[in-house]
Amino acid sequence: MSNHLLTRRSLIASGAAFAMASVMPVAAFAFSTAQAETLIGKAVSEINGIINSGKSENQMYVDFEKVLTRYADTASIARSVLGPTARTVSSGQLNAFTKAFQTYVARKYGSRFREFIGGEIKVNRTQKVNSIYDVQCTAILKGEAPFAISFIVHDASGKFIDLQIEGISLLKSERAEIGALLDKAGGSIDKLTASLV
Repeated sequence: MSNHLLTRRSLIASGAAFAMASVMPVAAFAFSTAQAETLIGKAVSEINGIINSGKSENQMYVDFEKVLTRYADTASIARSVLGPTARTVSSGQLNAFTKAFQTYVARKYGSRFREFIGGEIKVNRTQKVNSIYDVQCTAILKGEAPFAISFIVHDASGKFIDLQIEGISLLKSERAEIGALLDKAGGSIDKLTASLV
């Protein structure tokens, strides 16, 4: 798969994942297959609503960051992408990084969402694996072959934790990206955080 194709696929899937998070209830609950599939249908509708809202890109970034901060497990995701460094920094540094990271993600993916107007995601099936639900879908974009997306939702927290594009984890991809940025910052969490905003 080309880097360009992975980037385009990552962006549309991420947008749908953020939208999926936006319709999740605050309280944790166990999903059934029907609930998970209904959730994904609402997610697709929500992301399309944001894309077609007529808002400026900067306003869209704000909307997506609100979705992320309210419904995604941003603290867990940030610790995961930061890797072992997350265990060596202060709580204040980790909180600052988490805030900067969620802004970075909203801006990174939000800047490209308009390219995917008219895209469609179809739910195929949902499988529970230990404490997560793997909601397996097919994404259809104009001018590209359909491709597989798995939305990963944690059963206990009821929050978005990852998604996979044709078996490639976006969480792992962001971990590699943040790792490279941390190296560029000379291992300084403060410089890394500053570079994300």
